[in-house]
Amino acid sequence: MTGALAVDLAVNGLITGLFYALMAIGLSLIFGILRIVNFAHGEFYMVGAYAYTIVALALGVPVWMSLPIAFVVGAAFGWLTERLLMRPLYAGYASWGLMRDEYAVIVTFGLSLFLINLVDKVIGPYAMRGPTLVDVSRVTIGPILISGHRLAAAGIAIVVIGITAALIKWSFWGKQIRAVAQNRLGASLAGIDTARASSIVFMLSGGLAAFAGALLSPVINASPDVGAFPAIKSYIIVVLGGMGSVPGSIIASLLLGVIESFGAVYLSYDYRDAFGLGLLMLFLLFRPQGLFGEKGREV
Repeated sequence: MTGALAVDLAVNGLITGLFYALMAIGLSLIFGILRIVNFAHGEFYMVGAYAYTIVALALGVPVWMSLPIAFVVGAAFGWLTERLLMRPLYAGYASWGLMRDEYAVIVTFGLSLFLINLVDKVIGPYAMRGPTLVDVSRVTIGPILISGHRLAAAGIAIVVIGITAALIKWSFWGKQIRAVAQNRLGASLAGIDTARASSIVFMLSGGLAAFAGALLSPVINASPDVGAFPAIKSYIIVVLGGMGSVPGSIIASLLLGVIESFGAVYLSYDYRDAFGLGLLMLFLLFRPQGLFGEKGREV
């Protein structure tokens, strides 16, 4: 392995990991707050890809304005999902003492199928390619060769991930979200509006997933089932990083991107999407709590 090739693969893998992180952060937050897995997470990605593409191409809105519009559309879908479907999960949490996670599995899976078929009938089954952010096709930085769009999208992803992490750690609502994630009942007794915190988390999750779909729509074209593979990668990353751990999700995303980059070249590109599943099996066998998760026991 030459040093130049290793650097090129590592950088491109990290860029891919940034896009994975945008998806995984929201899924990790939802699990941290509600202890459920959102099976419609991939469809938030799909909604963002379509929103960006349609707004930019059909309505003629500049691409740099279409990106925040895609985020807002995804956040709106997240808010509707939480308000109409998820709120019954925790409306009586203080009296239940346990979450109804089986309800979330059925409802979010049904929502996923509904959105896929709705888009297929309304927009059509054919893929739509979103416009690139920049006109530069290739950028060469020393031994590194990157497409202009991926480089611009990676820069935007870094900024968005940094802002999200800062908001969760230092903002007023971020502190409330972390309190609810630690102990929902205790946070409620302390006067925190847990329903509003859950709503904010779903909005943020939907917005980030939609933003990832918008950034990647020129590379992975928008189609009704385009969110399937990104969602699977997100589930893998959330487990690898530690269920509910945002820093763990970010690090696991970057790690998976690099592993896939090197594995595609030195093992087989055909099995590129299987490397994460293999890594997942190893973690489940030897470190099921993930990189930043903690072992827990229930009595």
